[in-house]
Amino acid sequence: MYEMIVADTHIIIWNALKPEKLSEKAKDAIFRANQRNGIIFCEISLWEIAMLMKKQRIQVNSSYKEFIRLLFEANNYILQGITPEIAEVSIQFDSNVGNDPADRIIAATSLVKNTPLLTADKNLRKAKAITTIW
Repeated sequence: MYEMIVADTHIIIWNALKPEKLSEKAKDAIFRANQRNGIIFCEISLWEIAMLMKKQRIQVNSSYKEFIRLLFEANNYILQGITPEIAEVSIQFDSNVGNDPADRIIAATSLVKNTPLLTADKNLRKAKAITTIW
């Protein structure tokens, strides 16, 4: 199994708030990565979570900053910024990855870091260039 994974934003949220939505493979991958080299948390996910909270699409009983702090306390997350290489790879995907910039950055992070992407996103799972777990 994999020593490290990249987590899509919805996986981070589901793991914290609705773990029942995770597949068994996803739960196992999270458990193993937490015990080994960690889970890559893309910085763009910080922005996505902030937007979801602002739009009240996710609701937590804490402030945004407190929620993020709790996420990092609960898991072996490794914060990953956008590097020039990640930015370049993110614009090279064909249209079946979709046009969402966050999805493209997260998928590119997976490729650049040579680690699988944990996602339920059907477009990302269908993309041949990306190794996914679901």
